[in-house]
Amino acid sequence: MSRQWLRIACDTLEPEPFASHLGAMSLPKAPVAAKHHHIIDQLGRRRIDDYAWMKDDNWQQVLRDPKTLKADVREHLDAENAYTTAVLAPTEALQAALFAEMKGRIKEDDSSVPSPDGRFDYYTRYALGTEHPVHARRPRGQDGPEELLLDEDAEARGKAYYQVGAASHSPDHGLYAWAVDEQGSEYFTIRVRDLVSGQDVGTLIESAYGDFVFSPDSQWIFWIWRDENARPAKVFRRAARGGEDVLVYEEADDGMFLGVDAASDDSHILIHVGNQETTEIWLIPAADPTAAAVVAEPRQVGIKYSLDHWTDRWVIRTNADDAVDFKLSVSQAAVPARTSWTDWIAHTPGHYITGFAAYAGHLVRAERVNALDRLVVVARASLDQEGAEHIVSFDEEAYALNLDAGYEYETTRSRFVYQSPTTPRQTYDYDLASRERTLRKTQEIPSGHDPARYVARRLLAKAADGAEVPITLLMLKDTPQDGSAPVLLYGYGSYGIAMDSSFSIRNLSLVDRGWIWAVAHIRGGSDKGWGWFLDGRRQNKPNTFTDFIACGEHLVAQGYATKGRIAAYGGSAGGMLMGAVANLRPDLWGAIIAAVPFVDVLNTMSDTTLPLTPPEWPEWGNPIEDPAAYDLIEGYSPYDRVAAQPYPPILATGGLSDPRVTYWEPAKWTAKLRDLSTGNAPILLRINMEAGHGGASGRFDFLKEIALDYAFAIWALEGSWKAE
Repeated sequence: MSRQWLRIACDTLEPEPFASHLGAMSLPKAPVAAKHHHIIDQLGRRRIDDYAWMKDDNWQQVLRDPKTLKADVREHLDAENAYTTAVLAPTEALQAALFAEMKGRIKEDDSSVPSPDGRFDYYTRYALGTEHPVHARRPRGQDGPEELLLDEDAEARGKAYYQVGAASHSPDHGLYAWAVDEQGSEYFTIRVRDLVSGQDVGTLIESAYGDFVFSPDSQWIFWIWRDENARPAKVFRRAARGGEDVLVYEEADDGMFLGVDAASDDSHILIHVGNQETTEIWLIPAADPTAAAVVAEPRQVGIKYSLDHWTDRWVIRTNADDAVDFKLSVSQAAVPARTSWTDWIAHTPGHYITGFAAYAGHLVRAERVNALDRLVVVARASLDQEGAEHIVSFDEEAYALNLDAGYEYETTRSRFVYQSPTTPRQTYDYDLASRERTLRKTQEIPSGHDPARYVARRLLAKAADGAEVPITLLMLKDTPQDGSAPVLLYGYGSYGIAMDSSFSIRNLSLVDRGWIWAVAHIRGGSDKGWGWFLDGRRQNKPNTFTDFIACGEHLVAQGYATKGRIAAYGGSAGGMLMGAVANLRPDLWGAIIAAVPFVDVLNTMSDTTLPLTPPEWPEWGNPIEDPAAYDLIEGYSPYDRVAAQPYPPILATGGLSDPRVTYWEPAKWTAKLRDLSTGNAPILLRINMEAGHGGASGRFDFLKEIALDYAFAIWALEGSWKAE
């Protein structure tokens, strides 16, 4: 769990080209937030926070029941929402057009490629007009009668928010369980349904994390409990058809996340414990699911590992022994302590091993080389022979390749999804033995899509220290490269999360209007390997911000953009990026969109009651105990560094029930920006009062929020707001 904001890329109308057509207007009067002088003394340092009152002291209860939000805060947020609606009223027709285009690119009655498991094929599908999918199965390889497992749209009826996390059938195919969040707070409820009777069994599992796993014998379900501060704290076991919860594992360190799953060969239940830099895994033998968990390798700060059981041995992915971009080790011990690990796939700098999937006769590892993904297949029968490996890759300049391991272990078929900025998602079944690729599905764009109209390019911007930062561009082939085209530059740059060069139905609505869509693969992500992440965290965090600025300047220097005609866009930790670059180079941007922005970094990292504070000290540093960390964070924390200077138009968004980036962060930030800015550009805030970190939960409803973001970018760069 981290402050991730990664939207899934999901026209019947012909978009108008970019042109100034929204008309001049006079801006309504902005809300003026009250100031309550609040002094914070910390580590011999003092700071003033005039807007600390926006944090509800009872925020834990607000997450579960937003109606309990204190009146003065609700009044202020309502006023901010009304102001944003009024300011952007001239864009309502544009928002509707953008939404219609995006929706027109979605096949409404779509379905996933079925995933085989035993005697069934499992899949999800959407009906026309529905926001949420149906989960279903059919007899394997047949067009037989469909068996309904879960109808999300029916379950969501009458609810403002409905989001399913994990959803899975039991290994014996007799039960179906799903975790659902009905508030956006990420407190999930797990339900288990008997697929013969169609009735739910046992009592609801409450206050759960959105992650669970059935034991391979289908008799037990392992789930994670969230404490009053919304942190995953305990793992419980319950009889799958109902019974008492039994504590299996309790984590004493507030700084650790928890996860549960099963080994690919169904030999063990795995309990994952870890944060951004340290891992520990506990094992429970599937032959005795009620046995006590034993640790594989005890945690050691700085050592990360994941593991899976491959018939007669463990395969371990780890950064131990200075393997910055990770290596694969093996162990044939029953409990794979590190003393039993032997190197198998050696560490190769620049070849970042991102993961692997084990099958009975093969192992597939995913790698990233030069910011491009590839799959490497190893045949078990020829492990020690020359040519045991072969590579699956593609030739486009920029693309994304994602492995889907599937349910089955005893199979020679794997699945992967290929896409690029110009190429819709293609789902392939891949025969690991014969190397045959079978295209199972190409993402259908009902309103039409011609890849030949577009061009994707990969540029390299040079950072101040000489690092080469990749930029991926998408544009129409006839888009002029004289600086006249408006540009949207997207960035994230945290937690080692790479920005895939994927296909997006949303981005086309800007590109078809003559915009250039650009993604900055900045440090803090793992786009160029794990070292790329390490060079953008903690003491190196400023590299993330200066890399993004270097990308913007490179686009100007290469004739793709003009200073002041770039809309910068990022969410969550990417919203922190937006806040930082707004402070550092406000002149470079014509607009900034900061979605659920993590901007109050110093205060948040100093508040141990918040869900993500202790777990994220390894990422940012601990300003409560470490003066150097305090000074570092204070030096870039967007809220703390707001200054008396002209800022460009800014749109900040948030969710009232968000446990990752709490609503008061964007609220405080916009209030301070509006107070100190010496310019007249509009500073807007929109808080979704019925959702959390990911915004609206429905597949169409969330597109309305994206349409608002894009309409704001168009409106801001057109400049009609400048009229008095």
